[in-house]
Amino acid sequence: MVYQLRPYQKDAVKSVIRHFRSSDDPALIVLPTGAGKSLVISELGRIARGRVLVLAHVKELVEQNHAKYESYDLKASIFSAGLGRKDADEQVVFGSVQSVVRNLEQFNDNGFTLLVIDECHRVSLEKNSSYHKVIDHLRSLNPKLKILGLTATPYRLGIGWLYQYQHSQNKDKKGTIRTTDKRFFKDCIFELPLSYMIKNQFLTPATMIDAPVVFYDFSQLSRDPFGRYSEQELNSLLQGKGRATQQIIRQVIKEATDRKGAMIFASTVDHAREIQGYLPEGQAALVIGNTPGKERDAIIHAFKEQKLKYLVNVSVLTTGFDAPHVDLIAILRPTESVSLYQQIVGRGLRLAPNKQDCLVIDFAGNRYNLFSPEIGSPKPDSKSVPVTVPCPACGHENSFWGVVDNDGDLVEHYGRRCQGYLEQEGEKEQCDFRYRFKECDQCGAENDIAARKCHECQKPMVDPDQKLKEALNLKNCMVIRCSGMTIEADENRQGKARIKVTYFDEDGADVKEYFQLETPAQQGAFYHNFGKHALINRAEPFRADSISKIINNHKKFRKPDFVIAQKEKHYWRILEKLFDYQGAYRKADSAE
Repeated sequence: MVYQLRPYQKDAVKSVIRHFRSSDDPALIVLPTGAGKSLVISELGRIARGRVLVLAHVKELVEQNHAKYESYDLKASIFSAGLGRKDADEQVVFGSVQSVVRNLEQFNDNGFTLLVIDECHRVSLEKNSSYHKVIDHLRSLNPKLKILGLTATPYRLGIGWLYQYQHSQNKDKKGTIRTTDKRFFKDCIFELPLSYMIKNQFLTPATMIDAPVVFYDFSQLSRDPFGRYSEQELNSLLQGKGRATQQIIRQVIKEATDRKGAMIFASTVDHAREIQGYLPEGQAALVIGNTPGKERDAIIHAFKEQKLKYLVNVSVLTTGFDAPHVDLIAILRPTESVSLYQQIVGRGLRLAPNKQDCLVIDFAGNRYNLFSPEIGSPKPDSKSVPVTVPCPACGHENSFWGVVDNDGDLVEHYGRRCQGYLEQEGEKEQCDFRYRFKECDQCGAENDIAARKCHECQKPMVDPDQKLKEALNLKNCMVIRCSGMTIEADENRQGKARIKVTYFDEDGADVKEYFQLETPAQQGAFYHNFGKHALINRAEPFRADSISKIINNHKKFRKPDFVIAQKEKHYWRILEKLFDYQGAYRKADSAE
């Protein structure tokens, strides 16, 4: 049987061929739920000249990928104890990583030229993990082994981005640096957005409904450095919310009247058990991390056969779960990243007969846009949304967290440095434009706001806490913990127009600085002493060539966190303004 690849599947295969013709570096491709990863795997296996090993972490994926391959009159082996078969004779082998790693002696063949890892976000960074043992074994037999990963979730909480560099599919656009940390998968060579799949009717559209009332307020909970919530804190918050949970489930049951299958995503195990207790008896089941394998298989089978209408889970069915009839998703948990939110909603987007849409109800106030890009860092606050910020130096379109006004215009963003890169003679070099920076006192170079050493002159950067401590200990110095800033028109003693900038302390103290703008040199002084640090969006061209222009655009500027001033004979002279402060002293914004 001859099968036809969809256009994007052909592009994915071409990108793999193109990459491995010029590189042995491990690479991955990102395809959303329902994009047909197994078909891409089948095509790569079909055209491969050497032997191919396709690994997955669960028997269901091994069986699914193998069945798709053989449905096109191609022959392959299965090596999976869970499926009762351990055969590695054919050119293409589909195996579970657990079975393969325990039987590496059966893979002493230097003919393996391609290793494909499905759901490659499961590959641990630990060098002694099962995946790395298989990789090291095959590489010892063939040092030029090509390794390809496939995933729908290239960003994982607790790990971050799975790869370092994202290739641009548009030759006229730059690639994106995702992380400067070393990763096993160096390059993302192809990524298909979820919006493409829905727009081209390869997935079911989602009907998004915000709950009339946000029953759970998770915004005040603390998170670890990776953005994850503590189960203990979640349980504490949910205690006493039984009435709210019961009301939520009543609404879910009502909305599910004409629906075939509903998946409910709970915050914690205790929360999930409570939810199950409110659902119709005999129509609901619960799957959690320690649900025994056979019981879990039986529950999922009953749900897929539509003998159960409601399936409650806690963080275990966000990936690798295929039940096309699901047409209602209820979110009763905080989702710590755009990717996780898309994965949860994606459980209901597969096509199915007579399925018109998937109803998605968010009871937790996550407020993510289904088609937003992954930013790659925890959401700074509940007001933040993904924003696109072009780089004025190289033109790269960066995705950062930011704040927009009611018209959708950018108010502020939290990006530090342009993420674009150029590749020259095989070397990737990141654009050096910085939106937020700390200036080196020695050479004037712009550094990351957390830098301890200047990247240009290698001299130590003065700790802002040290600057504040020294200033506070001097009688002729004043430190303003800046709670407000005004920009006004003013005149000097000679009647010449100038800008007056006033910085206010929480206690009412203030210091001022003045700028004239008559000459290009004065305009340059305004930029270097005020504008380049205070401009909210350095990417937006702004020339401070008149006082009225600055007054009319005062919202484009942000206040510093601290101002250090020194007493002169008749006035306070500003020595330094500290922006993007990270340290031991309290900022005015965090005042209770």
